[in-house]
Amino acid sequence: MGRVSDVALSVLDLAPVVHGATAAQALQESVLLAQLAERLGYTRVWYAEHHNMPGIASSAPPVLIAHIAARTDRIRVGSGGVMLPNHSSLIVAEQFGMLETLHPGRIDLGLGRAPGTDGPTAAALRRTSDPFGLEDDFPDQLTELRGFLQGSLPDGHPYRGVRAVPQPAHEPQIWLLGSSGFSAQLAGQLGLPFSFAHHFMAENTEPAVRLYRSSFQASETLAAPRVSLGVNVVAAEDDARAEYLAAPANLQFLRLRQGRPGRLPTPEEAASHPYSAAERAFLEQRRASQIVGGPDTVRRGIEELLARTNANELVITTMVHDGEDRRRSYELVAEAMDLAPREVAPPAAA
Repeated sequence: MGRVSDVALSVLDLAPVVHGATAAQALQESVLLAQLAERLGYTRVWYAEHHNMPGIASSAPPVLIAHIAARTDRIRVGSGGVMLPNHSSLIVAEQFGMLETLHPGRIDLGLGRAPGTDGPTAAALRRTSDPFGLEDDFPDQLTELRGFLQGSLPDGHPYRGVRAVPQPAHEPQIWLLGSSGFSAQLAGQLGLPFSFAHHFMAENTEPAVRLYRSSFQASETLAAPRVSLGVNVVAAEDDARAEYLAAPANLQFLRLRQGRPGRLPTPEEAASHPYSAAERAFLEQRRASQIVGGPDTVRRGIEELLARTNANELVITTMVHDGEDRRRSYELVAEAMDLAPREVAPPAAA
């Protein structure tokens, strides 16, 4: 594989709801970011399913995907991901069959097996006293979902006579997402592309990528392994400014792990927070997996990650308080990575 300029760049947008703003404003920011990413030459923009998190507005990826796809022209739009055990396979097939029919050749269906939330919320979503047990059925549910999308459930299957309508002309591009070896191995065995959550499970990145590649079997979908990594990146004009902008997301993550999910705080709040020694140690460990700095620092960080993983694509997530700072970060990353801008139609009204 070549170096930096050969690696695809994409966007993971969690639609952050920041302190002092509303979910409606967060979703408007998502439109502006997607339109910018398209102009800059990013490959795709993904939205992740999270629940019961006041600081994340992307709880319903199919709805947000439809909204963004209608307001962009060529960039791929999809889920990063839909947590499949939260839903029936038929519902997901109908939602993404509809999206692919409306926007042919532009829809990605990234799938995960975790609930994307805490235990009580998972129970409310899945309406069962043992919500996490459903994850064991993930391979069978994935097979069922693809059968609905392709209209190819086998004879003898209890849902053989059930059709997902509309039936898309082509299956959306399916990715398996993961933060451990389970989805890595399954993606390899099925010959599907694999996206690893480096942004919150960096210690497992290299083992999972190796397992995926060693398990890979060519399929009609994919002839060779394809790896993307979700990566936390904050770029600014210099290192100090980038560190200042990155601090609120780390404080928000700390509070989430402490059972206190909330909106993305301001940089001022993050700078003045009275961190304990244990909290500082936790954040230093998390910070080690992030790429934060001015353009040169960011490029070096990306080059080092690529040297270790040989990834084909980076799906960049940038959680900063101000929308202009977030868009500027993606611009600086595009410049540092020599991304080629694309000509697109004028942005549609949001």
